[in-house]
This record gives sequence, C-alpha cells and structure tokens, in this order.
Amino acid sequence: MDSPSAEGESSTTALVVARSSMMDSIRSLGLSGLAGVKIDKEELTRRLLMPQNLRVAMLDSIKKQDIEGGNHHFHLSGSDDVPCPESPMVVFINPRSGGRIGPVLKERLQQLISEEQVFDLQEVKPHDFVRYGLACLEKWANNGDFCAKEIRKNIRVLVAGGDGTVGWVLGCLGELNQKGREPVPPVAIVPLGTGNDLSRSFGWGGSFPFAWKSGIKKTLHRAAVGPISYLDSWHFVMEMPGGEVDDPPHSLHATEVCCLDKTLEIEEDVPDNVNGYEGVFYNYFSIGMDAQVAYGFHHLRNEKPYLAHGPFTNKYCSQGISLTEASLGVSRESACSVNQQVYFLSVHLIVSWEEVFPEFHAESVSLSLNGICVRAIIALNLHNYGSGRNPWGDLKPEYLEKKGFVEARADDGILEILGLKQGWHASFVMVKLISAKHIAQASLVRLEIRGGEWKDVFMQMDGEPWKLPISKDYSTLVEIQKVPFQSLMVNGE
Repeated sequence: MDSPSAEGESSTTALVVARSSMMDSIRSLGLSGLAGVKIDKEELTRRLLMPQNLRVAMLDSIKKQDIEGGNHHFHLSGSDDVPCPESPMVVFINPRSGGRIGPVLKERLQQLISEEQVFDLQEVKPHDFVRYGLACLEKWANNGDFCAKEIRKNIRVLVAGGDGTVGWVLGCLGELNQKGREPVPPVAIVPLGTGNDLSRSFGWGGSFPFAWKSGIKKTLHRAAVGPISYLDSWHFVMEMPGGEVDDPPHSLHATEVCCLDKTLEIEEDVPDNVNGYEGVFYNYFSIGMDAQVAYGFHHLRNEKPYLAHGPFTNKYCSQGISLTEASLGVSRESACSVNQQVYFLSVHLIVSWEEVFPEFHAESVSLSLNGICVRAIIALNLHNYGSGRNPWGDLKPEYLEKKGFVEARADDGILEILGLKQGWHASFVMVKLISAKHIAQASLVRLEIRGGEWKDVFMQMDGEPWKLPISKDYSTLVEIQKVPFQSLMVNGE
C-alpha cells in the first residue's frame, strides 16, 4: 500500500485513530461487569482470609528478610485448629500505574481481606514475597502444619497494575520453577495500566469499571474461582559494545554473563568492552518507532502526571504522540535512507516446527530487512498489543497455509514477528484498516543492530521502554528464546 499524500495523511489518520480510540475506551470501561450476582462480603472474606498467625508470620519474614522472622507467631499446635480458606490470596498493588487509584484500592482490599495479605509494591517487592513470605509458609508446611500446607498448595496472586507490573510479578514467581518450589501460584489481574494487554488477553478487561467498589468484590471472586490458562514467557538477552542503559525498567537488568546462542556465529570482531542485559517478557518485544513513542509517553506521564490521568486520557496522549510521529512528513524514500535510520543488519530466525509439523526440522532463516523498509519490528506473543489491537490479525486458513504459518496462541512456543513501516502505517494497522508486515513465526530470534547517523535506538518489553546507545563500528546483538516453563494465569472470563 502506497503512502497517502502528505496533506491528507495527518487529518485522515487523526480522524480514524480518534474514532477508534474513543470506541475502544468506552468498550474497555467495563460496563458489562456491573451486572451479575451480588457477592456476599463475609463469605468472600472467609474464602480468601488466611489464619492470623500464618499471614502475620509471612509478613514479618518479608520485613525482616528472614524465613525465621515470624516464628514467634506460632503456638505448639500451629494452625491445625483454624479453618483453612478455600482460595487463599495475596494482592500486589502498584499505586503508580495508570490512573493512580492504587492507594484507594489498597485500602478497600485491606478491608475485604486483611492488611497483611495486600502489598504495596513500593513497600514490598515480589522477590521478597517469594524468597521470604512463601518460604516461611513452606517451612511450616514441611513442619507438619496442615493449614500452611493447604494454603501453599492453593494460594493465588492478584496483581493490580499495568502490563509491566504483572510481568514483574510473573518474573519473580518464575524463580519457583527454577528452584523446584512448586506449585507456582496462578496470577489474576486488576487492570490499572495504560494498555493492559495482558489483562485483555486473559479476560480481565481493558480498564477497571466505574463502580469499582462493587467491582473489586466481583474481581476477587473471579480471581478465586477462575480456571487456569497457560502463558509462554520469553528470555531476552542483549550484548552491546560498551555503554549502558539509562534508567532500565524492572523487566531489564544488567548481567555479567551474556548467554548468546553459540551456534549462531558473529561475522565481525567483538569489542573489548561488552556489556550484557537480560530480562523476560510475556506479551511483546519491539524496537524502533513504536518504542520511541512509548518512551516519550512514559516520560510525559512521570514528569506531568496531571496530563496522563486514567486510561481514557492515557490513550489520547499516546495516540497524540503517535500522530505527531505520523505527521512528520517523512517520505517513503527518506524513511528507508540508511543515513537517517538505524541499520537492521540482519534478523536470524530459528524456527522449530517439531511440535506443530513433525515432518519439518528446525531451520535457520536469515532475513535482511533493508529491502522491507520497516521502522519498527515487533516480536508478539499475545493477540493484544497497543491497548487491545491485534496487528498480526485474524488470518484466514488459506493465508496461513500459503505462508507456512500456524494459528497464533499464547502457549504455542512461537512468536509472531511483524513490521510497521511508518507512522501512518502503524496508525492504520491499529484501527484494523490494513495489516502489519508479516515477517515470520519463530521460536528463537536474533537481531543484529548497528547505528547510522543515529546514536540511539528505542526498545520496549511489555510496555516498558528504554533508550539504548548504539555504535557505528560494532553491532548490538539481541537474542530471544522461550523460557522452558510456562506461567499460570487465572482466566477472568
């Protein structure tokens, strides 16, 4: 599809995106969630509330960062004489997410459950909960405490926040798999973020409803009884020639050992000074134009929170930055200019089809993107991206067969790799007028990136963006591969 004229592009895009944003925002406000059976508060509390000695012991262990920190709360008989809850639950709240209603919601949740089972993420980190709180529970379960054993087996986690917050908690719970501390608690979601694509994908909606006081009781009930779904997670590794990421998000951290796949050779000299980063994502990784837009909005929200209050305003601010990007008057030729854009030297896709088509073997595909001329590359795991959009699209069986693709799922061990060409193209993709550039499906991805005149490139994982310095002389390598275990999600539908 050719680019629209420079004069009509901005106004047409603005009209279409504004209309779509308005409708999506109204649909995501959760009006349908107001109907339904009334939830009895006392019955709900009995279902969720842990015995006092157990919940206080867990909290003390977290605060003292010592699994023995709550020992004095136990009598000789432990908690065997106390009724065990059917669906014990802990809640994590990020008060900085989205509309920033976290503090009010925290107070309401503490009234419904208890203060000890509701954690403010500014005060209690999910790593500490896993390493000390759950470990305290496991200790008493192993010592023969029946109620502690039942709670550890049945406990669920509710996360009130955006995609980044949910991913942070999921990543911390993933430590349980690595250390053989099973079962891993399943996760339910209260959507407080901007995009809430993880929340949409598992039936929790795009935003929290107007009647949130009654809505939170229904959410707790659904979180307690909802069925379990599976979610792939993806390990991200980056090796860069010197430099470092300023203010990296929760999903990204520095590492001394950069475990790149040694079967893929690097066809150039490696610099003496190499820094490594790694992380895990659940929804998507992207590089280029869309990550730059997210980076701008992220800083706007932090610097001027009154301009980005609530999901409705957030969406309009984000779309406004996107329209600014779309209306810069960048021609198709200049967008492809190697002097103005980051060089995408190569994208190596290793696709394993063994579980889908046994007759095929794993193969390595080297794909040059210079001829495709994309300004953003997205590795997508879920159907939801950019506040509920599906840029991969609902592809027909004939097209899937022609391209050698399979139907996209969140638990199939395959990423969908797609490209966005320019700002106008991205906007039209988001409102489903056209589709993104379908590049491949892959179980392992490598990107090799080198700078032209630009000295920085923008990346993001699950809505958490960062700016990365890049070199003309040496490549930055990004590698993505599937984590060997799946995360458990509570389905809210």
